[in-house]
Amino acid sequence: LGILKKAKLESTKTFFFVIVSKYFLPCSPIYKRSPDLTKSPVTKSEQLLRIDDHDFTMRPAFGGPPIPVGVDVQVESIDTISEVDMDFTMTLYLRHYWKDERLSFPSTTNQSMTFDSRLVKKIWVPDMFFVHSKRSFIHDTTTDNVMLRVYPDGNVLYSLRVTVTAMCNMDLSRFPLDTQTCSLEIESYAYTDDDLMLYWKKGNESLNTDDRISLSQFLIQKFHTTTKLAFYSSTGWYNRLYIHFTLRRHIFFFLLQTYFPATLMVMLSWVSFWIDRRAVPARVPLGITTVLTMSTIITGVNASMPRVSYIKAVDIYLWVSFVFVFLSVIEYAAVNYLSTVQERKERKLRERLPCTCGIGNPDEMMIDPQITGYGSMDVNTTGNYGMPENGSRQERILAQVALNDPQITGQVKASRGYVNIWIDTHAIDKYSRVVFPGAYILFNIIYWSIYS
Repeated sequence: LGILKKAKLESTKTFFFVIVSKYFLPCSPIYKRSPDLTKSPVTKSEQLLRIDDHDFTMRPAFGGPPIPVGVDVQVESIDTISEVDMDFTMTLYLRHYWKDERLSFPSTTNQSMTFDSRLVKKIWVPDMFFVHSKRSFIHDTTTDNVMLRVYPDGNVLYSLRVTVTAMCNMDLSRFPLDTQTCSLEIESYAYTDDDLMLYWKKGNESLNTDDRISLSQFLIQKFHTTTKLAFYSSTGWYNRLYIHFTLRRHIFFFLLQTYFPATLMVMLSWVSFWIDRRAVPARVPLGITTVLTMSTIITGVNASMPRVSYIKAVDIYLWVSFVFVFLSVIEYAAVNYLSTVQERKERKLRERLPCTCGIGNPDEMMIDPQITGYGSMDVNTTGNYGMPENGSRQERILAQVALNDPQITGQVKASRGYVNIWIDTHAIDKYSRVVFPGAYILFNIIYWSIYS
């Protein structure tokens, strides 16, 4: 009897537990199941686009023909052009167009829906990148500058604002009279031409530029687009889009900073040709100053340029100008040397000739004007022989006076080499006054006709 009572009590407890678990506990707030916080809630727009119903890790129409993706670009600005780093920085709006039927949705008004960057992470978008880029980023002030627009038929517009620094191979052989063409290249990173067909949506009209774009050193001549195939031995063929822009350098800045100073230094070196050859403290510092100034100009220009292995146009001009300045210094060295040689010959001639005081009646002595060009000569003039006051004219007079005397002529016949004792050292300066400017003007005519 005890065993029966105990069994009956256990069955009553079991029945009571089943009733409570089935009808009362589900209504209790303690028993209610808490939501999974790790799973983001699905928005109404995502429900409309059926985001969770498709695998967006695969491209649209996977396994079928390549998906066409149209591209157009709005160039906002060209920020910098660097010759030293051989690159340029550009800010642009990059827009993609394609059709993904998985994103089609019913609409009675046929209006599109616009989304920000949050939806972009949940659907498939083309994986574009900039070939030969050094740095690039998507602007994020005040929020990510990304826009996604979906149309009811599944057409998608994906736009983003990007700043990219890309390589530009420059030929500086004509610098600063050069014209450069730089290119920005866009390509899919993962999808070959079998999966993705990249093209300019409206041909050459797919590239638009802001009319206010200007650069300090360059004039933008033109923009144009092209399309080519790029081959990689490991992965295959890829569609590549090109944005080409041609830049012509402004020359006025370099005229003021480089060409005019170099020309003025060359002209300043010619001043020494008009200075007396015996004024050593005047001519030597002038030549050295112009040489050092030209060296400073050359160093300053090369400091702001890449270390290329070929000669630039500005190098030709500066080094030729440097040679002209250097030759003006050498010219004075030649004049000074020849003057020294002349003085030695005059000294030896004075040793062979008798004293000028032996010339009879110097006060009344007349010299043939047809020979010397002078009518008379004072006795004091003969006393300054060897240090003439009037240069070559005085020396001619003394030579003619000495040689007209019969006694002196007999002594000089034995040494015919000293009859023509006058060496016109002034002639070198005279010729230099014409030859140096003429040669430099000819060089400028040839230079500017080739490079301009």
